[in-house]
Amino acid sequence: MTDQGNNNQSFSRNPFAALFSSLADAKQFASGQKQQQPNTQPPSDESGDSAEDSDNSVSDSIDDNDDSLAEISRSFRSQQEICQQLNVNHMIQRIFLITLDNSDPSLRGGNGIPPRCVYLEEMAADLDGQDWLDMDNIEQALFNRLLLPEPGNHLIYMTSSSTVNLSADRDAGEKSAMPYLFACYQRAKEEITKVPEKLLPYAQRCKNLTVSNAHTVLLTPEIYVSQNIYEQLLDLLLDGVNGAQLEEVLEFVEEVITALLADQEVRTFGEVMVPVLDILHGRVKDLDLCQLLLYSYLDILLYFSRQRDIAKVLVEHIQPKDPSNGLQYQKTLLGAVLNISCLLKTPGVVENHSFFLNPSRSSPQEMKVQESNIHQFMGQFHDKLHQILKNLLQQSTETRHLLLSWLGGCLQANAGRTKIWANQMPEIFFQMYASDAFFLNLGAVLLKLCQPFCRPRSTKLLTFNPTYCALKELSEEERRNRNVHAQGLDKETCLIPPPPQQTVEFAQSYNLLTENLILTQSALHLGFHRLHDQMVKMNQSLHRLQGSWREAQRGTGPGAEQLREQFERLMTVYLSTKAAATQPSMLQCCLNLQASTAALLVQLGLGPPGSEHAELSFPLPPLTDSLLCYVPEFFAENMGDFFIFLRRFADEVLESSGECLEQVLHFITVFMGNVERMKNPHLRAKLAEVLEAVMPHLEPVSPGPAQSSMFQRQRVFCSYRHAAHLAEALITVFVDIEFTGDPHQFEQKFNYRRPMYPILKYMWGKDNYRESIKRLADYASENLEAMNPPLFLRFLNLLMNDAIFLLDEAIQYLSKIKLLQIERDQGEWEALAPDARREKESSLQMFGQLGRFHNIMSNETIGTLSFLTSDIRCLFVHPFLAERIISMLNYFLQHLVGPKMGALKVKDFSEFDFKPQQLVSDICTIYLNLGDEENFCATVPKDGRSYSPTLFAQTVRVLKKINKPGNMIVAFSMLADKIKSLADRQQQEEETYADAPDDFLDPIMSTLMVDPVLLPSSHVTVDRSTIARHLLSDQTDPFNRSPLTMDQIRPNEELRERIRQWLAERKQERQQMGPSG
Repeated sequence: MTDQGNNNQSFSRNPFAALFSSLADAKQFASGQKQQQPNTQPPSDESGDSAEDSDNSVSDSIDDNDDSLAEISRSFRSQQEICQQLNVNHMIQRIFLITLDNSDPSLRGGNGIPPRCVYLEEMAADLDGQDWLDMDNIEQALFNRLLLPEPGNHLIYMTSSSTVNLSADRDAGEKSAMPYLFACYQRAKEEITKVPEKLLPYAQRCKNLTVSNAHTVLLTPEIYVSQNIYEQLLDLLLDGVNGAQLEEVLEFVEEVITALLADQEVRTFGEVMVPVLDILHGRVKDLDLCQLLLYSYLDILLYFSRQRDIAKVLVEHIQPKDPSNGLQYQKTLLGAVLNISCLLKTPGVVENHSFFLNPSRSSPQEMKVQESNIHQFMGQFHDKLHQILKNLLQQSTETRHLLLSWLGGCLQANAGRTKIWANQMPEIFFQMYASDAFFLNLGAVLLKLCQPFCRPRSTKLLTFNPTYCALKELSEEERRNRNVHAQGLDKETCLIPPPPQQTVEFAQSYNLLTENLILTQSALHLGFHRLHDQMVKMNQSLHRLQGSWREAQRGTGPGAEQLREQFERLMTVYLSTKAAATQPSMLQCCLNLQASTAALLVQLGLGPPGSEHAELSFPLPPLTDSLLCYVPEFFAENMGDFFIFLRRFADEVLESSGECLEQVLHFITVFMGNVERMKNPHLRAKLAEVLEAVMPHLEPVSPGPAQSSMFQRQRVFCSYRHAAHLAEALITVFVDIEFTGDPHQFEQKFNYRRPMYPILKYMWGKDNYRESIKRLADYASENLEAMNPPLFLRFLNLLMNDAIFLLDEAIQYLSKIKLLQIERDQGEWEALAPDARREKESSLQMFGQLGRFHNIMSNETIGTLSFLTSDIRCLFVHPFLAERIISMLNYFLQHLVGPKMGALKVKDFSEFDFKPQQLVSDICTIYLNLGDEENFCATVPKDGRSYSPTLFAQTVRVLKKINKPGNMIVAFSMLADKIKSLADRQQQEEETYADAPDDFLDPIMSTLMVDPVLLPSSHVTVDRSTIARHLLSDQTDPFNRSPLTMDQIRPNEELRERIRQWLAERKQERQQMGPSG
């Protein structure tokens, strides 16, 4: 072994070697002791580039000319402190990348020296020759380093290597305080894992210095000129969530937060965090839904919501300056995030919009892909928002109270969104209230918060306490203590009015389930309903624009291009709105909530809920102390609105859960026909539309792609165990909406009844429903003269009233359309002034819309009568109804097959939904269904206004023309002959009775009375069938309007006997006169 080798081996065994971080440092120290000797050579440059070199074992070779082992050992023992200081100096340099040593790099020895450091020139001068850093001067050195405006200008090489090292330059020259301190923190943590045990306290102190200086920097940001310290903190977090070192960043931030909380004399913790939140707010508010950067900022917000102290600052910070201004909530940080969606940022302004541009040039597949992408981003967006709100609710009692106060105040301040004027004055609306996007996202997040109890059979639901909604103004302290944060609900109309003098038993405190459900339903009421309404109106406008565009394309001029642009813009808005409103997981959450709400309301409708769900059975128990008087109507409105929306725009969702559909059927069965449980007839009528939405449909709701499966709906609807009561509820509400007390009830009832016809048609095709309807008819037949007319009798009477009115109106509108079309086609409009021509065009359009509506409705009513008469005859042929239905059928046949039919021949029947062939077929079917009844056939010729043998002959010709089956034509021809024979006989009888005394004639119908009865209050005698028909629609005396029921009328036996005798005498006279007479 060489001398050098021996020296190395001996050196490595030296007990003082542990004082140095490396052999090079030991050599440097030993060499320093001989610098006064003329023959001493400078140390070789053995510096390293990484901290890993700092723990090299003392195994490197030393120069042959070094001192002997004994001499070095004596030097170590005499200079232990200096050795340790040398190691501390190097460690500080590695951590903070600063130095006081500006000597020639080639003269520096020792491994672990960083390649670049910032030379603190001024501090080195002040220390008068001290060129090392230690624990006494590091705080000052770090402070000086942080104050350097351009630290990169003070970089020096620490080693003799001249290799370009951009990474080292960047790290040492970092000019932003927070990233620099975080990097120092990381380097200090690395040193702690590598330095010898004797240096560990120094490394730990360096780490603490990075935290304390970060704390100081945040407390005194004004010192650091041209730096935005709060922005640096946010960027540090942003880099963390975007990179692989999030845990390290959060660890650093957590230690800084602890330091800030411990020292709030200069600035409170809130004063430090609020500027960070403001910067976050400014960056987030203009981001798009599909920008990945948005989700990084949401991750930061998610961290803030998990960090107890930041969460408290956050919920305090979002409280608006003016809590009564709805728009102010949108201008908060949370509001700005909630306002992000694929909806237009500025309503009506398509420019700079990111979605569905130029839709007419995109294929359906391309638009489907874009919608799918939006749904995917929305899902992530709502998941993160849900977690943020959930964290804030769970963080502490204080954060929960503040967040719920924000939600409650927001909903009350935006209550005006549901007002009718809000849709008519958009300019004012958008200055006063939060946006549709805000409420869509708020509703989606609240729906997710409700999911833990959104199962129809969940016992948690039964803990809901609706008396919450009856609470009036509470103080802030009361709201906090009683968990009541929604406001203004006591002004809402409830399902039923509270009983007079009822005392409300309020709870001392309300559970979070009650508050969550109420806040969520309130948010849906303010947001989803308006969005649904907009989509329906846009859909209608698009159809009109498409028609006008096609019309304009046939002509010349710029009109077609302008219409195309309008169509494009509106289609962009529509597709964006549809994508926002149909996010699958949001709809599924809403389905769960609405089905659970249906189950809950049914339980409340059965009585005060217990600990388990009560089974629904009929008859329903009488209502006592019902909590329904505290449930706002918008609970039921939201439910109805949602299922109607699904039917129109997301039909496939209805197939996702049979249990949900069954709960909806329960709710409709209990409430639709029951005024004791739901007073508002308009709301009960809306439930018929809901029933139409959830029932299986044989026809698609609109032309387009393949319709979704009907399996679940058919299974639930057909096997529904309360089918009989559901059918009765439908017929009940059909009757009830005739008399709503609303000044527009006459016009409204037709819209309300529109969905009832397809439901009745579907029910009629299912045995269990049809049998229940027939039982109602049988009961009506047995109780025709009951004090209150039977339900089904009143239903048939109103059905015929509607048919008569609607088809008559449709005929009138078609006649007007025909005249206007003739004028236009003959060129008469071209000679008119522009205003007059526009008026004509407007009239034609208006008559077309009205005619189409009345045709649709009349088709439905006649079609309903057609299938009902196939199995229910006794009521239709009874004198109470027979004359009315016959006169109606004959009148319409007269217009459809008689000489007047030419007045209805408009251009393009389909444009106005005019189906004369179907109407003729249905009317003939009704005749054939009832034609076996002798009394019915005998009544047909009594219709002096429209009946004639010629009319029926014309009907037979039309049936042949429209290719109806031969057996139908033969059967109708035979019926016509039978009726003609009866007509001839009746004509002879009428001639016999033509001179009947006036007091024998019915005062209303002017026909000979068969069964005269006396009205109790007016003392007028009328025929029984006449007053019975009148009382079906109006239970008053027709001569003085006093209340009247069938059980109050009395037979006029004396007059009846006189009529009988007179008839017998006339008959005898006629027989004596013989045929010639």
